[in-house]
Amino acid sequence: MFLDNYQNLLSNFCFLCLFLSMIFYLTSLIFPKFKIGCQIGKSTAILANLTLFLLLSGRWISHSYFPLSNLYESLLFLSWTLLFIQLILEYKTSSKIFGPIIIPIVLLINGFSNLSLPIEMQKATPLVPALQSNWLMMHVSLMLLSYATLITGSLLSILFILLSLKQSLLKNENQIYLIKKNLLSLKINNKNSILITSKFLENMDNLSYRIISLGFPFLTIGIISGAIWANEAWGSYWSWDPKETWALITWLIFAAYLHARIIKGWEGIKPSILSTIGFFMIWICYLGVNFLGQGLHSYGWMT
Repeated sequence: MFLDNYQNLLSNFCFLCLFLSMIFYLTSLIFPKFKIGCQIGKSTAILANLTLFLLLSGRWISHSYFPLSNLYESLLFLSWTLLFIQLILEYKTSSKIFGPIIIPIVLLINGFSNLSLPIEMQKATPLVPALQSNWLMMHVSLMLLSYATLITGSLLSILFILLSLKQSLLKNENQIYLIKKNLLSLKINNKNSILITSKFLENMDNLSYRIISLGFPFLTIGIISGAIWANEAWGSYWSWDPKETWALITWLIFAAYLHARIIKGWEGIKPSILSTIGFFMIWICYLGVNFLGQGLHSYGWMT
């Protein structure tokens, strides 16, 4: 109850931490010599993560159910999961690239949940009968965990596409310049830089593939658990309502991505385009469908 009374203060503090984290991460990326910026960005991201954990825990303790019953709570959980994944990846890889691409997404989610949603939707309310089930924790948490993991992998794919296009343009410009100037020393430096960039892109592509490979089983189990829960609550495993349909579309896109990578041996731009499409499908499935206010998944959502 104590944490519930200070929800607004904790939410504002979390938003401030995320904003500062984004500023320091981007500054350290633009100015590599500003090394302390990355450390400050990481520290404020950890503070934001802990604040979100306190918010979710407070609602769980105060209202005696896992806080995933409405859009606001699910946005908090998604933000916390994205931040947790980012911090784990930074710890495992010692790379500075995750903060600048994940923190802005989390900041947008946090801003939307606290500034755009009505106050009534931010309040915890008694669960409707269909949500009074142990499946609530398993199904919804797995779906949001899969969203966070797949979003992270897809963001790396988007970055891979952008950097690949930039590398291709720079390579063509350098080749034209070298033909005109015929400077051997510049040609050697150009080749070295291309080799370094290609290695970085290859690592990013492989990491994106590994993260998506981790998120896909979560999505699969989440959909299956939802079907079992639906049969208990509504008497049917599958009803083709908007949320179920778009979840299936999202699953098919990432299944096609993994099929192309594993069976067809695709690498680079082609599978990255598939995961980029999947990135937008996730947001349509998660948020876009809820604005319709229709279907069996409309409890606590936008109407």
